[in-house]
Amino acid sequence: MVEITARYEGELRTTATHGPSGVTLVTDAPVDNQGKGESFSPTDLCATALVSCMATIMGIKARNLNIDLTGMTMRIEKHMSADPPRRIVSLPVEIHAPSAVPMEQRATLERSCRACPVFQSLHPAIEKTFHFHWDQS
Repeated sequence: MVEITARYEGELRTTATHGPSGVTLVTDAPVDNQGKGESFSPTDLCATALVSCMATIMGIKARNLNIDLTGMTMRIEKHMSADPPRRIVSLPVEIHAPSAVPMEQRATLERSCRACPVFQSLHPAIEKTFHFHWDQS
């Protein structure tokens, strides 16, 4: 169990504190939802959690296979609904991974993305697509 506390600071902004480490982060409502957009929004953190979790799970799998994914980059887009209720509708991900990863291991690493706890926790109605590019040297 991990405890995270949040404090509403006013002006549609919160400060969240990670209990075990004491690290804090600030969220702000996006401009298109009455905020200033000066920090991650709560739904931005959801998208960030997905790519961070995918990278972590891929990293664990790669380490078990003695593969180095250092330098892998990921880009995610968060698409929100146009109609109420406001919600995330799609999270397309672009992954640029090292070209040195052996061909026979790539499918295993690609499958590991779907095993990440965030992917498994997101509502099935949210479209989650991944595009792998094995092009980083």
